[in-house]
Amino acid sequence: MPDAERAKTYDPAAIEGRIYRAWEESGGFRPTGEGAPYTIVMPPPNVTGNLHVGHALNNTLQDILCRFERMRGRDVLWQAGTDHAGIVTQMVVERQVEAEGNETRHTLGREAFIDRIWKWKDESGAEITGQLRRLGASCDWSRERFTMDEGLSEAVIKVFVDLYEKGLIYRDKRLVNWDPELQSAISDLEVVSREMDGHLWHFDYPLAEGEGSLTVATTRPETMLADTGVAVHPDDPRYTKLIGKSVILPLVGREIPIVADSYADPEQGSGAVKITPAHDFNDFAVGQRCGLPAINMLDARARLDLSDEAFADMPDRESWHGLDRETARARVVEAMEAQGLLREVEAHRHAVPFGDRSNALIEPWLTDQWFADAATLAAPAIAAVEKGETRFVPENWEKTYFEWMRNIQPWCISRQIWWGHRIPAWYGQDGTIFVAPDEAQAQAKADAHYGETATLTRDEDVLDTWFSSALWPFSTLGWPEDTPELARHYQTDVLVTGFDIIFFWVARMMMMGLHCTGQAPFHTIYIHALVRNEEGRKMSKSLGTGIDPLALIDAYGADALRFAMAAQAAQGRDIRMSEQRVAGYRNFATKLWNAARFCEMNECFEADDFDPTAAKETLNRWLAGEVVRAQQAITDALEAYRFDDAAQAAYRFVRNSYCDWYLELAKPVLQGEAAEAQAETRAAARWALGAACKLLHPFMPFITEELWQHMHPDAGQLMLADWPTYDTTHPDADAELDWLIALVSEIRSVRAELNVPPAAHVDVLAVSPDETLQARLTSHEAALRFLARIALCEEGAADAVEIVVGGATYRLLLGGIVDFAAEAARLDKEIAAGGKAIEKLARKLADEAFLAKAPPEVVAENRARLADEEAQRDKLARALARLQ
Repeated sequence: MPDAERAKTYDPAAIEGRIYRAWEESGGFRPTGEGAPYTIVMPPPNVTGNLHVGHALNNTLQDILCRFERMRGRDVLWQAGTDHAGIVTQMVVERQVEAEGNETRHTLGREAFIDRIWKWKDESGAEITGQLRRLGASCDWSRERFTMDEGLSEAVIKVFVDLYEKGLIYRDKRLVNWDPELQSAISDLEVVSREMDGHLWHFDYPLAEGEGSLTVATTRPETMLADTGVAVHPDDPRYTKLIGKSVILPLVGREIPIVADSYADPEQGSGAVKITPAHDFNDFAVGQRCGLPAINMLDARARLDLSDEAFADMPDRESWHGLDRETARARVVEAMEAQGLLREVEAHRHAVPFGDRSNALIEPWLTDQWFADAATLAAPAIAAVEKGETRFVPENWEKTYFEWMRNIQPWCISRQIWWGHRIPAWYGQDGTIFVAPDEAQAQAKADAHYGETATLTRDEDVLDTWFSSALWPFSTLGWPEDTPELARHYQTDVLVTGFDIIFFWVARMMMMGLHCTGQAPFHTIYIHALVRNEEGRKMSKSLGTGIDPLALIDAYGADALRFAMAAQAAQGRDIRMSEQRVAGYRNFATKLWNAARFCEMNECFEADDFDPTAAKETLNRWLAGEVVRAQQAITDALEAYRFDDAAQAAYRFVRNSYCDWYLELAKPVLQGEAAEAQAETRAAARWALGAACKLLHPFMPFITEELWQHMHPDAGQLMLADWPTYDTTHPDADAELDWLIALVSEIRSVRAELNVPPAAHVDVLAVSPDETLQARLTSHEAALRFLARIALCEEGAADAVEIVVGGATYRLLLGGIVDFAAEAARLDKEIAAGGKAIEKLARKLADEAFLAKAPPEVVAENRARLADEEAQRDKLARALARLQ
């Protein structure tokens, strides 16, 4: 056995790397082909990524489930892999190329640039997979996949061609989120809305007939040049007679109609809304309903492009052409004011969209893109959840899923970048589109279409990364080939993911899985909470509120971080992570380590096997029941995805039942002279320590594996050991030890509340004990003396504190140890001080102005402080009542 295994102190850095290498080299993470299959697909992290707290939580929960089911005899496949992260990866490598000083992406050319990305990926990419190993992830790395590898790429092309041929993928001119810096459409997930101070400009649009005008308000004056209508509510009596008439668009001179649409809110502004279908998503929808044309007034760089015929009669058009958005805005306002059409300017705070990667102001832009018919694909995915074929945990996330899926819009699947799956479409000389798995088949289609050899040009765009990863649950298993892995491990058992990608990934995997295989990809979708810092604020590097999980692993070990996350992973409640909490669970691991050292020093490791059904000692019979209760609680909780309940049950058993009570109560036995009791207790201690390692292993795999190997050097790896399934309990022993623990706990509580010196022995009188109680007192007198520092007596003095445990009354004779009058005065003073604090906090929390203005985390902190103060007041009040 290596010297590190005999260390007196627990040092996770000395064991974790060694243990993980042994696990991986043994092949223990791979499916065995035996037992019922259990499958999880890892949400593939970006190949450019580093482990953050979200990854740490997500993968910890997956690993807990996989280790639990592996020990229960299931044939576990945890499918690992990484995502090519189209935009992010391209930006990383593009910056590297530019930093070298001589080249850019464009001077290198597409093929050479993509070669650079592959080189970077092979040399530096996927650092995160090494970081997941540090976390203890027991996925099958031998099957690791990458969304751009050959097999997955073939699957992506097949799906695109199939959907196109079925009319479910098409090319169209629609509004998209356009990033002028990246020169590409981006998904909603890549758009960050920021609250910013701006203005609301009120403009008058003159009526085309007669006198008067309509007043409209806008936060983007520059877009008025592309207005194609003004909308009013059909039931707004102010404008009923104007519906169907027109206004003159200022600065441009174009006549545009007044239309009726419920989008116009009579209660907002003037009730009249300018409609710019090519530059606003809501306006685009109004334009489609009302038959208004969409006029694009910006180029790909978000500069004014007034080449459309709609601007043919615009005065001084050329001087406007090419202006950037900000300059155009200022000029529009200036021109409208000069013409007397600027009615009002008011301060206005509103959400402004930015690209999360480029930090550029995002432009809703009308452009030709490839789209998927998401509404048609969504119908079976909605039905699968409605019928219970796939369920969400917690169940309330079904509502979020349904709301989005039932109102789903066409999915823009094309991106104007180079890194990704290039769209398998070629264009003929007249623009006819030919979609095929490869160029040769496209050429054949084109030649047949034209009746001669055609000249084809391939589409430059690549597919949205979410399109590729939507196939992940089945493409990683070999689809479209009928592989043994696909047959055995699809449908997968559970997807563990965050709520923020229900729309972008979960829903799309459901759509694609059902379309391509006829079966939903998941039996269960477990949605975990958000990890926040200890004040309840969202993690943010820029705000200094982030926590680096790798730094926590360096300081406290992976087990401590994992347990801290699992212990807080309550369904529907965010996790508050702090370094102090992780440090606390490092102390918990140290306590287990020290318990194992105690057992070793007391020769427990050499003991014979323990039979819990035949135990004679009351203490060991109670221990058997505690193991059973812990095993049942942890099993039930993990089956229900109540990770916090499972972790807390493991903690209670290991720390409280085993370390704090059993080993303390066992010390007199192990140090005594009764050989038979000693032998049974050594065996029981060893057996229960082994059970503790098994029950704790899914949460803290490193320390438990290390201790197991130390205890059972010839028994194989703990991660492949059987999950405990004991069912022996001893109700008589449970009742007796529960009484003893309750009595000691209550005596300790009184001693702490009344400041009884730790070394002071207190005489205790049992009031009118019955025969059973007297027998228990006699049997456990030594334990009471050792654990509670009391001595049993038969007579009592006046200065005593009474406690009631299990229906019996006990008097703690504190005369001469505690000054009752002085102690009562102290407690009165502390209660009064606490009352003032409670009053102040309650007053603050009743203040509506404070609740409205204070950040949520500040309100939560004050509520927590109030609860703590009230709990302390109640505790002091109980102590005071004991003295009276």
